Amino acid sequence: MKKIILVSILFLGIISCEDSIDRTIFVPDKNDSNLPAYTEWGYNSFGAKYERNYFLSTNNLVPCKITYKDGRINFYLIGYVVGSRGYGYYSGDMMSLLISFPFSAINDYAGLLALNAQTIDISDAGCSVSMSINDAAATNLEILSGQLCFKRAQLLRIDDKPDRVILSGTFTISFLNQGRPESISDGRFDLGINNKDFYSF
Repeated sequence: MKKIILVSILFLGIISCEDSIDRTIFVPDKNDSNLPAYTEWGYNSFGAKYERNYFLSTNNLVPCKITYKDGRINFYLIGYVVGSRGYGYYSGDMMSLLISFPFSAINDYAGLLALNAQTIDISDAGCSVSMSINDAAATNLEILSGQLCFKRAQLLRIDDKPDRVILSGTFTISFLNQGRPESISDGRFDLGINNKDFYSF
């Protein structure tokens, strides 16, 4: 309980009165300033290396949507593939990455707390990954190896009321994209998920 309240106080202290807690906050990684640092504060950000480019969240797009349907969690990351000129340079393509995996029933966003300390082997036969560029039809990827690690899931309270679940973790994927080997590496995410971002069918 004390940890949840502490997260609430510190998180709200970072954001000015004019800003919404839904916006994306980019804190550069000390080793690669094109990537966001790994954080656990609900900054609504993610980033990864995609081949020689970067796959990054932005304020222009909601960075994550999660659905639960037919015994599976569908974890969507939505952002842009950009060059290495730094955050804010959006000349690249919009990309949506969907990682789908079996999981026990979740009826609302608070149920996402069950993901705490869970590591998903993306290469498992029960998992699937697809990619869509600029809203084109999604391409199913042939996964060679990969992990989606939910390092921490925590409940954020505002004015002592549950507001969202903060999911923080890492991901990496090696795959064949229409027969061509590609990889997404050094992925990290720090996402605040509430009823606007989670749907159960």
